[in-house]
Amino acid sequence: MHYDRVMIRYGELSLKGKNKKSFINRLVQNVRKTLHDFPEIKIYGERDRMFLDLHGANSAVVIERLKDVFGIQSYSPVIQVAQDIEQVEEKVVALVQSQFEEGMTFKINTKRSDHSFYMDTTEINHYLGGAVLRNVEGIKVQVKKPDLTIRVEVRKEGIFISSETILGAGGLPVGSGGRSVLMLSGGIDSPVAGYLAMKRGVEIIAVHFYSPPYTSEQSLQKAKDLTAKIAAYSGSIQFITVPFTEIQEEIKKSVPEGYLMTVTRRMMMRITDIIREQQRGLAIVNGESLGQVASQTLPSMVAINDVTNTPIIRPVVSMDKNEIIEVAKKIDTFDLSIQPFEDCCTIFAPPAPKTKPKLENARKFEARLEVDALIERSIAGLEVEEIKVGQDSSAAAKADFMDLL
Repeated sequence: MHYDRVMIRYGELSLKGKNKKSFINRLVQNVRKTLHDFPEIKIYGERDRMFLDLHGANSAVVIERLKDVFGIQSYSPVIQVAQDIEQVEEKVVALVQSQFEEGMTFKINTKRSDHSFYMDTTEINHYLGGAVLRNVEGIKVQVKKPDLTIRVEVRKEGIFISSETILGAGGLPVGSGGRSVLMLSGGIDSPVAGYLAMKRGVEIIAVHFYSPPYTSEQSLQKAKDLTAKIAAYSGSIQFITVPFTEIQEEIKKSVPEGYLMTVTRRMMMRITDIIREQQRGLAIVNGESLGQVASQTLPSMVAINDVTNTPIIRPVVSMDKNEIIEVAKKIDTFDLSIQPFEDCCTIFAPPAPKTKPKLENARKFEARLEVDALIERSIAGLEVEEIKVGQDSSAAAKADFMDLL
């Protein structure tokens, strides 16, 4: 069945009072980014509903994409016809026939916004209901809890017909809660953390640390593919690759084995915070889950967070691994995350890292490095690209970092 329009209903936006307009505007932007490859679609964000005029766009693809956009409570694909009851009859009968199964019940539910139309709601219900009964053998009318409800809305610009209400992703429009930087590894936890932050309206910029030749091109592509998965919830995500080889080699040469991971994470946090500031972000998001690995104990967090005063958001901090895996499977990142391509944290991981590193020791060992110079050279080598939903991330256009500041 081809549809002409999609009607979108808002979720939590209805609770936002005076801020509602800005939330709706943000949702319009996100829907437009999600449907970036359909320039013919026109989007209208009104107070209580959003409408998409498809103008011939592939309605099946549009309907599927909208399922992941945060801020949408539900939506309905709609057929639009002129104010001609015979055209309405034809479309309603075809719509019921396309969905009919043996023993199905139905009802017609009409709303008449244009009161100048010559038939009232009861007359329309009876007229269309009779047409369905004559043309669909075996179907029965059921006013309470029918299997199929055909909704007909009479407006001045035409008559709109729908039969399906699809649940959306809920949550808040991405970007309505500010911008943050996500420390994205190739593992299971960080994409889930990004997804959960986005659900609460946080726009994320993905930062990935890359250490060739110790980490492969496949590991970098894996991180981009994970970003493409969660980009479905906002339309697009900026992906920043941080060259980290020199820093890791210097840490390996200068820092005792037990503190390799602590100092490495401190340097990652410093660089992420610089990127966060340049990108006008408000916080850093990561996938730390308390007690899961050596760098995620409270003493380790204290030693690592020492390098910044920026808020650190840890959406999965209290979740166990099975709970995180459950979400990863839901958002389709799990199978990618378990691909056997090592990231830089894994390659240089010591066999026995400190689970209770002392802050003063971490500072002392880090002082052996030329911290500012190493970070400056790493920042100079940043690569930035935008990864969009529905786009092959390997083909995303790269852009100079400074042009995007």
